[in-house]
Order: sequence, then structure tokens, then C-alpha cells
Amino acid sequence: MDVIVIGSGIGGLTAAALLARYGKRVIVCESHTIAGGAAHSFRRRGFEFDSGPSFYCGLTSDRESLPSLNPLKQVLDVLGESLTTISYDPLGHYHFQEGSFPVYSSAERYRQELSKITSQGAREFQQFESRLLPLYDAMKGIPSLALRSDWQVILVLMGRYLPSLLKMLPNLPLVQGSVGSVMDATVKDPWIRRLIDLECFLLSGLKAHGTIAPEVAFMLGERSRVGVEYPVGGSGAIIKALVSGLERWGGKLRLGCHVEQILVSSGKAVGVKLANGEILTAPTVISNASMWDTYTKLLHPHDLPASFRQAALATPVVESFMHLHLGIKTDGLENLTGHHVVVHDSQQDITVPGNTCMISIPTVWDSSLAPAGHHVVHSYTLEPYGGWERNQDYEAKKREKAETLYRALSRVIPDIRERVVLELIGTPLTHAHYLRRYHGTYGPAIAAGKGVFPNTHTPIKGLYRVGDSTMPGIGVPAVAASGIMCANTLVNVGQIGELLDS
Repeated sequence: MDVIVIGSGIGGLTAAALLARYGKRVIVCESHTIAGGAAHSFRRRGFEFDSGPSFYCGLTSDRESLPSLNPLKQVLDVLGESLTTISYDPLGHYHFQEGSFPVYSSAERYRQELSKITSQGAREFQQFESRLLPLYDAMKGIPSLALRSDWQVILVLMGRYLPSLLKMLPNLPLVQGSVGSVMDATVKDPWIRRLIDLECFLLSGLKAHGTIAPEVAFMLGERSRVGVEYPVGGSGAIIKALVSGLERWGGKLRLGCHVEQILVSSGKAVGVKLANGEILTAPTVISNASMWDTYTKLLHPHDLPASFRQAALATPVVESFMHLHLGIKTDGLENLTGHHVVVHDSQQDITVPGNTCMISIPTVWDSSLAPAGHHVVHSYTLEPYGGWERNQDYEAKKREKAETLYRALSRVIPDIRERVVLELIGTPLTHAHYLRRYHGTYGPAIAAGKGVFPNTHTPIKGLYRVGDSTMPGIGVPAVAASGIMCANTLVNVGQIGELLDS
């Protein structure tokens, strides 16, 4: 075996499948009986639920006429895999105390809706966009499939994408700058500033001053260029395509295969030890576990330099979530739309747990995810891990914390409680247990200007990391990009060139 990948999240599967495509012998070890990590889907009584992400962009655009900038789509293309998707617009509705607001993919329609609320704010938002979109225009000329995590990336970029690199030069101050600094320079309207904070929070878990500018530049440019879509079969369809691509190129996936320890000898990764005592050996090990789980559960403290380990473990984390998965009756809901964000209290910070609630109703687009006459509903909100215990009060606390989600849902479906035929409440403990995630987190809370996401390398030779606690960060496109960067780092520049040419 050439490579062992620990975990089958999108980052791990992307790295594994791409390495298999490059000709490496790869095996993926997944603790769960379902592949996908935070993006896995699961079935209960005929209802198919997404466990995490439900918002996608650029999964099916045509490679010639409208090439996708989504790293996941680029990987699926070179693996020979594809997805069936359903496009929709508006991409969602934001519900504030003072009213609801449709969010359109088209930048022009989006600004038209803003102008109905604040004409001056709409003009300021256009100025905000005009500062960020040149960065997007420069970035879109460099495919994620060309990136790697070492100095040799310069050889690839200089050899193939020099014009795009030159376009990047005027935008370099924005690359590590915050969205907040752009907002401060262009937007005074308080309603628009709150809207930008909300959109940043939905992307990164942080408000505008904590979110890096390229993330929002990419989001604004892509949703207007290619629109948004939902994969038929839900997030599970994405995982199936990645697993199919992995196996098509000779890679293997083992489910219910828990890695207990990464084996290190003389400062080098040499394999892994499974929970059943089995030893797997390979000169390269890639961890798709979070940095906290990798450095505390999979390695001994003495395997890492003390200062490196201490600094890594001190990285701040995004809070975990409360989740509400429901199966509901559909009668009378013919005009329902699929995505909603509810902010309960405009006077409270949007990051206060329970104040901002996200809602996804994927059966609006794909009715196969539920029995006839029913919808699947997934709602979630930030919730700290601290204070949660599986004790005699656990069930009561779950129900109490789920109330804010029911209250949010009632803004969209007033009689939601009367429609419920299946209810599943998830807590930070649920997250931590099923996803084997430190404190049930979704990744690091690294604010713009306060640090950068670590790259794929570790101090241990042959040990690499991918996923949402590595560069470029949180979200499906970002974790797919982390897998690409890791895989490309493990092959030579010529192989990357051949892949790009293909």
C-alpha cells in the first residue's frame, strides 16, 4: 500500500481518489459504517437526511462553455464521475424580525431586492461588490486542480497561468484581508452591514471582520455566474460519486474500520493500528480527522514537537450545532421554498447560539428523499459543546434547546408541529460521537488577520492532513481543495500537468 487515508470526509475522499487517479495504491479507513464524514447522509423510516451541508454551486456546469470553479466538480471530472442536479432561484430567504428577504443568484436581482429595503444601502453594496469581484476574476483563471502545498506550486502556476497571476498582483492586499475592511470602506448602511455579517457567518462561522476576502469574493462571483443547485440524492450522492471514482481507479474504502493510532518510527509515519489490532503499513498517511483529534487521539504527545503540538491544540474552534431532522406531511405546502435563514432577534448578535437558525427542505427539489406526501426538513443552529452530558437531564435539555429551531421553522411553516411524523434531535454530543469530531466542531475559528489555516504538512515525515482544519478552510469547496492540494503535493509537477491536459 502506498497511502492510507484516515476518514472518508470530502477532503479525505478527494485526496484518496485523486491519488488513485495518479496511480497510487490507496486505502481509506472510515470508523463509521457510512462514508462522508460531516457530509454523509442517513436514512430513517424512508426519510433521507443530509447530516451537514445542503447548499451547492457549480457541480454540473459544462467544462467547455462554462467551466466550473468548484474544486469538487473539477475532481469529479478527472475521475470520470458526474452528478445530476436541480437548479433553483431564489437560492433562499432571509427572515429578520422586520420582514423576509429573497436572495437571488443574479447580482442584479439581488441588488433590486436590496433597493426595496434601502436604496442607499443597495448602492453601497454595489460598491462593496466592485471591490471584491476583481479578486474573483483573477482567481477564476487558476483551477484548484493545479494547486499544491509546497514551493513547486510556483512552477505549475508560472508555467501555465502567468496572465492570471499578473491579474492577482493588484489584488494581493485583499488575499489575506478581511471582508470587514472592505465593508468599512464601502458600506455605512446598518441593514446592509448586518446582511454582509450574516452572509459571512453562513460561509465561515465568523462575521465580516473575521472572514477572509477571497471567500466572499468567490461566493459572490460564482453564485451569479453559475447559480446554485441541489444534487439529486442529496449530499450522499456526492459521496457515492467520490467513492465510485476512488474505486474506479483502484482505491479501496473500508467502512467500520476505526484507526486507533498512527504509527511513527524515527520521525516518520509508517502506517496505522486499527481498533481490532490489525496493522496497516504505508510510507504515507493522510488524516482527515480534525487537527485536535489527529494530534491528541491518533498520535502520542512525544510524536510531535511540544511547541508545535501546543500551538496547534490552542487553535480556537467554531462552536458545534443543535440539529433538528424532521419528516413532515406536505399537504398545503405547494409553494414552499428550500432554503431559509431565520434571525430571531435583530438586537442580538447573529452569532449568539440559537439566534440564527438555518433551514433546508431538500425535498422541494428532490421528492425521492421522502415517502410520498412528505418533506424532509433539516434545521440547525450554533450550540456550545460545554455543559452537555448524557445524564438524566439530557433528553429534557435536547427538547429545550430544539425550541429555537421549531420557532424558526414556524416562520416558514406556521403549523410545523402538527405536521411532524418523525423527529430527530442532534446535539454537540451527537456530532462528537458520530463524526468523531473534537467537541463536535466544524473546524477552526481563525479570524482574518489573526492567523492562517495550516497547510497539509505536519512535522512528521510522511504524515499529512486534509479537511476543514487545513488550508483553505471550512466548507465543501474548501475541503475538496485541501484534498487536491495534498494529493498534488505527493506527485511530481509533470503528473499534475498531464492531469490538467486530460
